[in-house]
Amino acid sequence: MNNLSDLNPEYFGSEVSNGNLLWQYVQSMSPETIAQLSQPSSPEVLQAMERTIITMLGGLPSEHFHVTITTSRDNLGKLLAAAMMNGYFLRNAENRMVFEKALQAPDARSED
Repeated sequence: MNNLSDLNPEYFGSEVSNGNLLWQYVQSMSPETIAQLSQPSSPEVLQAMERTIITMLGGLPSEHFHVTITTSRDNLGKLLAAAMMNGYFLRNAENRMVFEKALQAPDARSED
């Protein structure tokens, strides 16, 4: 666990000095929790996330193009936030699909 007072303000700017609650919350998480939250729940979610990020960055095939992406810290943060929100959306959609299938399963058995 990192101590916020140990962070270099040159890299983290106003987030530390302004007491950014999200940053503090993430820093307080155990490595196990972060690893669990970072893992997609299925291969389908992982593929959807990969496609989304490739679309955001541009989908030129790497075997034909050498692509270098340059951005600012703020824009990178926005990209990561968008990817995280997309991941949460996909995970919730997947959970809903599993839940709906589970609810439909007894209906299918009762019709037999």
